[in-house]
Amino acid sequence: MNPPHITSRPSPSKKIWRQLRNASVITAFIGLLLAFTPAAALAQETNYVALGDSYASGTGTRAYIDDGSGCERSTHAHPYLYANHIGANLDFQACAGARIPNVRNSQLAALGPDTDLITISVGGNDTGWVDVLISCGTPFSGPCWDDIAQAERYIQEELPAELNGLYADINTAAPNANVYVTGYPRLFNGERCNWLVDLSYEEQMALNDAADLLNSVIASAAAGAGFGFIDVTGAFTGHAVCDDPEYLNGLSWPLGESFHPNTLGHSQGYLPLLP
Repeated sequence: MNPPHITSRPSPSKKIWRQLRNASVITAFIGLLLAFTPAAALAQETNYVALGDSYASGTGTRAYIDDGSGCERSTHAHPYLYANHIGANLDFQACAGARIPNVRNSQLAALGPDTDLITISVGGNDTGWVDVLISCGTPFSGPCWDDIAQAERYIQEELPAELNGLYADINTAAPNANVYVTGYPRLFNGERCNWLVDLSYEEQMALNDAADLLNSVIASAAAGAGFGFIDVTGAFTGHAVCDDPEYLNGLSWPLGESFHPNTLGHSQGYLPLLP
């Protein structure tokens, strides 16, 4: 009579040990895969759209991307620096000279449901700010109180509705995006360091007050739309035109470089304030 066939079974402790060993092998294999997987493939890339005017495009930095647009977009501008800092995919739409209608008609097409992040600077050109500066700064032109008052009337009476409409369009076009609106710096410190620009102390302070008014209206509209507001006033204090170091160009050539943030203004003024 043949002895009965006995099938040996591993003890429970051996079975558990084998399972743990197999799990360790799998874990190690996954670790190797992750080690050779690019970080960009592991984390969803942030889709970032930069909207706005010359204060966002980088006019004043004196070095521009040759994209044929004439928008004076710069790799020294804070949107470009910010995109590199956070590792975002940048769609750089900001353009020198842009007003609110330009942003609505030419830049918002870049937005969509997959847009994660937006920054925008706009409103200054709509007030006729460049014309005010020319009127105030031209030698022997006399005081420019009327020009400043006209700009302030626009800021108070017309700009809020324009901004509200634009911000509503942004919310509609990019419902999933975090939006940050950047304000404008005060340009002047009261000194006269360039006699080709005939601006009295009183005119400089009035222009700074107008910038504060502009920022307050922009901040209010941004809050109403659920957007963040980046107030750059403090960052530029002590770095206005005629300060040392300047974060803003004074009268420059080409003239379009004048009264815009320079490379320091973007890297030291704007960039550290972005979230």
